Amino acid sequence: MDKIDIKKQLPLLYRVSSKDVVEVDVPALKFLMIDGIGDPNTSPDYARAIEALFSVSYVTKFAVKRGDIGIDYGVMPLEGLWWADDWSVFTTADRSRWKWTMMILQPGFVPEEVVHQAIHDVIAKKGLEAAKKLRLEEFREGKCAQILHVGPFSEEGPTIERVHEFIEARSAKRGKHHEIYLSDIRRAAPAKWKTILRQPME
Repeated sequence: MDKIDIKKQLPLLYRVSSKDVVEVDVPALKFLMIDGIGDPNTSPDYARAIEALFSVSYVTKFAVKRGDIGIDYGVMPLEGLWWADDWSVFTTADRSRWKWTMMILQPGFVPEEVVHQAIHDVIAKKGLEAAKKLRLEEFREGKCAQILHVGPFSEEGPTIERVHEFIEARSAKRGKHHEIYLSDIRRAAPAKWKTILRQPME
């Protein structure tokens, strides 16, 4: 059985190599999502949310592989939408007030009932209460500007500014700041972390 790489099927969105800002059109895609608030470095809710997302995504993957569909695929990377009621909390690094939606893309061929069953199984068998807050949702960003950032998250500021300048020279920002985490931060050195930074635009 061949393993499908969804990133290869969506190269402009998930196999970004350019450190220049580019414009992309992001279609409607299906995501497993969970919302929260707080510092991602210290919040227990954030850690539980990530655990629930990956647990359900892997249970879904193996159910699809072993079921009638019989397709094997790689679980997609973690993504995050970030915002705050008062945007100054980002410049002051007040992470306790950061709001987030963490999410993992689910391939279009995966039936919704398989994902919902995976959520039920993760709650019942693994006792992950955070999985009760998961939802499957179609999300379309449309016209966006994006760039690849290489390095630690703490050094994203100038790269984000380049994205904003690109947008402001052409139209205006809209929506939420979007990050796609391509690296396994448990294994890679911070200097080599690769993150796609994306911002919807008018």
